[in-house]
Amino acid sequence: MDYAATGQEALSRIAGADDLDTLEALRVEFLGKQGSISGLLKTLGKLDPEERKVEGPKIHALRESVTEALASRKDVLETAALDARLASETIDLSLPAPPAPRGVVHPISQVMDELAEVFADLGFAVATGPEIEDDWHNFTALNMPESHPARAMHDTFYFPDRNDAGREMLLRTHTSPVQVRTMLSQGAPLRIVAPGRVYRSDSDATHTPMFHQIEGLVIDKGIHLGHLKWTLEAFLKAFFERDDIVLRLRPSYFPFTEPSVEVDVGYANQGGRRVVGGSGDAPGHAWMEVLGSGMVNRHVIAAGGIDPDEWQGFAFGIGVDRLAMLKYGMDDLRAFFDGDVRWLSHYGFSALDVPTLSGGVGTPA
Repeated sequence: MDYAATGQEALSRIAGADDLDTLEALRVEFLGKQGSISGLLKTLGKLDPEERKVEGPKIHALRESVTEALASRKDVLETAALDARLASETIDLSLPAPPAPRGVVHPISQVMDELAEVFADLGFAVATGPEIEDDWHNFTALNMPESHPARAMHDTFYFPDRNDAGREMLLRTHTSPVQVRTMLSQGAPLRIVAPGRVYRSDSDATHTPMFHQIEGLVIDKGIHLGHLKWTLEAFLKAFFERDDIVLRLRPSYFPFTEPSVEVDVGYANQGGRRVVGGSGDAPGHAWMEVLGSGMVNRHVIAAGGIDPDEWQGFAFGIGVDRLAMLKYGMDDLRAFFDGDVRWLSHYGFSALDVPTLSGGVGTPA
């Protein structure tokens, strides 16, 4: 067989290919499984050893030359195609850039910022403390000694080890230990809010093992329940952005306050969701408990290193997650922690929508 003539014909056709599709068809024709050169390679197995020594190098040389020619022509055609595309395509730099994917602020973080903004306007500072607490700060200093039955009200996560003082360690069940630590470090007078994560062994549609609280503490001279009610009323009006918030205070029990009161707000069902506003005694309305509060127990004030005969105060606590649910119409607390991007895209907030009292602490209109 005249391998030189066969190779010359193949190289000529490859050099004449004017697009990548034609070149690919030639590759299949020559080097594919059923290609002519591939067929020549298969015939080597049928030759005797002496003929194979003569014909084998010729066929392999033919294959190498065709392979190199295909690769070289492919580079030329691809470069030409790219040059043509660059010459024909244009970009309108006056057009706005397409929107880039961006994250959103979680509703809990948004509400935390809203609460900090409201209470800052009322003269409160934000205080923080450790989430891993000791038994004394979490219970004993808050008028709950080891034998106190109120400890049964808290489903607590304990650690097996104790601290250097021999106290049991646990995940804090409320942010009240921050109040004790701040009294011990700053003394009186005092006006703080303590937001943060807390932990209890409980899980259902309205309870999760980890949730968020914000607690407030005021220590000063001459403080009474009237100050407490006004503060809570001003806070709830600013947070829900409504002037028709009506409170109802009911006697209750908390070991760290005396007297203690549960605080209810009036609400109505509108469009399948609870909307806070109006008196709970009005037609179509009802009362709903939103937070607990009271005058700080004198034992707690003393545990904070402050003289309870000279100083008085009030305290309150509320679940941040519940506030978010009420304000923004969410019905299942567990969704806050599912990590569902679709839920977060629906309820999340733009990072640029920073809550302000002048511009509105809630979602923009």
